[in-house]
Amino acid sequence: MAYSVNTTPLLQECSSESEDDLNSVPNEVNFKETRGIFHSEPKDKYNKTYFIFYLLGIVTLLPWNFFITADDYWMYKFRDVNNTKGLGERMVTKRTPMQASFTSYVSVCSAIPTLVFLVLNTLLMEKISLNKRFLGSLISMLILFLITLGFVSVDTDTWQKDFFAITLLTIVLLNVSSAILSGSLFGVIGKFSPVYITATIGGQALGGIFAAIAEIVSLSIGASSIHSAYMYFGIGSITIIITIICYIILYKSTHFKHHVFKKMELDYQVDSLGMQTLSYKVVLKKIWVYGFTLMICFLFTMAVFPGIAVLIESEGKGHGNKWNDVFFVPTICYLLFSVGDYFGRIIAGKLLRPKSGTILLILCLSRFIFIPLIMLCNAHPRKYWGVVFDKDYEYILITIACSLSNGYLANITAIYAPKVVENHEKELASMMITVFLGIGLAFGSVISLILVKFL
Repeated sequence: MAYSVNTTPLLQECSSESEDDLNSVPNEVNFKETRGIFHSEPKDKYNKTYFIFYLLGIVTLLPWNFFITADDYWMYKFRDVNNTKGLGERMVTKRTPMQASFTSYVSVCSAIPTLVFLVLNTLLMEKISLNKRFLGSLISMLILFLITLGFVSVDTDTWQKDFFAITLLTIVLLNVSSAILSGSLFGVIGKFSPVYITATIGGQALGGIFAAIAEIVSLSIGASSIHSAYMYFGIGSITIIITIICYIILYKSTHFKHHVFKKMELDYQVDSLGMQTLSYKVVLKKIWVYGFTLMICFLFTMAVFPGIAVLIESEGKGHGNKWNDVFFVPTICYLLFSVGDYFGRIIAGKLLRPKSGTILLILCLSRFIFIPLIMLCNAHPRKYWGVVFDKDYEYILITIACSLSNGYLANITAIYAPKVVENHEKELASMMITVFLGIGLAFGSVISLILVKFL
C-alpha cells in the first residue's frame, strides 16, 4: 500500500498536531495529487464522524471495563450463602474462593481471546465484510450484555459454580466480539485524518473512567447489589444500542464512504505502481525491543491489576463507614487507576522522553517492584504474605505511581516503535506492536491468577 499509514499506536494519547500527524497528511495528499488521483474530502457535518468514532472507542473496551468494575455485584453472586444478612444486602465478610479468584479469571478470559483474535484479525478482515464485522460484533456484545442483565434477577445461590462457568464463557465471547470490533475499527481509522484517530484512542482511554464512574453512581443511590447491577449493566446495554444506531448512521454517511471505500479504490491504483515489499522478519528485527518492552510493561501491570488490587481493603472496613465498605474499591482500584493511566498517556505525548529503546526496557523492567508492593498491601484473603502497607494512603500512592508509569512508559514505547521502520513498514509495525501488547495482557493475567493463590 502506498497511502499514508497511521503511525499512531493503540495506546497513544494522540494529538492532531503531533509531529508524525502533521508530516504524514501532506505527504498523503501530495502523493495522490502528483498522480492525478486526488479526490476532495467531504466535510464532517456537525462532527458526527468524530463523535461516533469516540463512542466506538469507548465500546471496544466496554466488556473489560464493565465486568471488572462490577465488583460489588460479583461478590454478592459468589458470596457464602450460609452467611447472609438478606437479599441484595452488601456484606462485610471473608471472601470465598470464587470471590477471591473471580477478577483474575476475568482477566485471563479477557486477555487470551483478545490475543488470539488480534493475531487472526487480518484473516477475518479478508474473509468478512466490514459491515458484517462491525454490526456482528456490536450485536453479539449487546446480546451477551442482555443475557448478563437477565441473570441479575435469577437466584443462582444453589448453582454458583455453574453460574461462575457461564459468566466466564460470556466474558470469553464478549472479548472475542470486542477484539473483532477493535481490530476492524483501527483498520478503518487509518484511512482518516489524525483527528479521528485521536477521537478513537481518546474514547478507549476514557472507557475505564466511564465504567468506574458508572459503578460509583450506581452505588451512590444506596440500592442493593441486585438493583445497582440492573443500573450498571443497563447502562452498558443502552450504550451498545446507541453505538449500533450511530454506526449505521456513520456507515451511510458520505464522509465515511469517501474515506473507507473511495480510498480502497485509490490504494489499489497506487499499489499497482509497484511499491517495496514487506518482510515480517525485517520489521520484527527493527521493533522487537519496543515490542518486548511494551509486553513487559503490561505483563507486570496485569499481574496485579485488577486481580490483586481488587482484593485490597480499606483500613477502616467493617466499621459501618460507606467509604471504607462500599466506595473504596471502585474509587481507588478502578477510577484512580484509570485516571492515572490516562494522565500518564497525556504526559507521555507532551514529553516524548526517553527515546532509547534500551532505556525504556530498563525502566519497564524496574516496574516489577509494583508486584511485591501491591501484594504487601491490605489484600484479603491471604495465607502466606504478611501485610506491610496497611494504611489507605500508602496503597493510594502505590496505585498512582503504578498507573502513571504504566500509561507513560507504554505510550512512549508505542509512540517510538513505528519511528524505527521505513514508511511502507509502519502499518505492519503497528500491527506487530498490538500483538506484543496482547501477549503481555494474556501472560500477565495468567500470572495474576497464580499470585492470588499465593497471597
